[in-house]
Amino acid sequence: ATNAKNAVEYAREKVAKLLGAEPEEIIFTAGATESSNFIIKGYLDYRKFYGDGRNHVITSLVEHKATLNTCKYLNGELYSNNDPTTSLFGGKKKVDRGYEASFVVFSTTGIPEEVIKEISSFIKENTALVSMLYVNNEIGTISDVKAVAAICKRNNIALHSDLTQALGKIEIDVKRMGIDYASCSAHKIYGPKGIGAAFMKSDAYGIVPITAFMHGGEQEFGFRAGTHAVHNIVGFGKAAEIALRDLKENEAHIKSLDDMLIAGISSIDGIHTTVDAAKRLPGIVSLVVDKSDFHNERFIKKISEDVALSTGSACSAGEPSYVIQALGLADKVTKVLRVSINKYTTAKDIEEFVGILKAEI
Repeated sequence: ATNAKNAVEYAREKVAKLLGAEPEEIIFTAGATESSNFIIKGYLDYRKFYGDGRNHVITSLVEHKATLNTCKYLNGELYSNNDPTTSLFGGKKKVDRGYEASFVVFSTTGIPEEVIKEISSFIKENTALVSMLYVNNEIGTISDVKAVAAICKRNNIALHSDLTQALGKIEIDVKRMGIDYASCSAHKIYGPKGIGAAFMKSDAYGIVPITAFMHGGEQEFGFRAGTHAVHNIVGFGKAAEIALRDLKENEAHIKSLDDMLIAGISSIDGIHTTVDAAKRLPGIVSLVVDKSDFHNERFIKKISEDVALSTGSACSAGEPSYVIQALGLADKVTKVLRVSINKYTTAKDIEEFVGILKAEI
């Protein structure tokens, strides 16, 4: 038991270091989806019933579904993830759960002034929380979290950010960025699936209380009940240690391959990126193939023996991308390809992929 406890705490230190946090600010969960649910629901519940009564959350229409559907749930718009409006008892129904949510599109822009304008226009007297991705999981855009944090601080609003796509790809310092709460998953840094963490900012007295998501035992400082998955936690800790050690090297490697891909597609008529490269994180490339006879799902199936591609995030597989639609590109949802580059991708992989695009499109 002592060895297991020590292993968990050692892993907590490594994850905290990767985020720029203190070990006691890290709560282990089953992944970023649980972390986001825990933080958004828990913070709003605690502030509404045990704090100043504020009950309003602001988020974006291009958020990961873990945030988007959590906010829609609190807003009374859905109860399930696959059948959001119709109950077994018939009819579409919106219920009053005692919370409010506003949905804006702001994380597609890299211009601080536009971010501030969008967020500020939705702030109300009862606004308690803003939740936004640091890096969008489909198009790779980098949000100006620091600018949003400044707005939140001025208005006594907490900021939650899903850091999952940025983890291990770009330097993260939650304190410097002004983040109060954050979510992340181990598998994005080549760690085990089924383990993640929630960052919860502490003050002079420790972690500021929020309502627990899973009730039972007092594991994870009383915030997350359940027996520790020690093997997964240890794996997460080791992955975090390696990710921090190799961060600069991996960042440079992915950037060089990203540049190579963009240069390669620039010579192919009808293909362009969804967003400007200056606004996104290298390694997540959203491509639009502007050709009338092109259909992304059919194309992906055709080349599946050679290249693994997607049309959007894994959480929305088989569905038209709601992110692309939210960007006002609904007519392009069958034209979009999402390309991911990681530390194991090689220059030869990029060359072969560009060759396939030239031959097939």
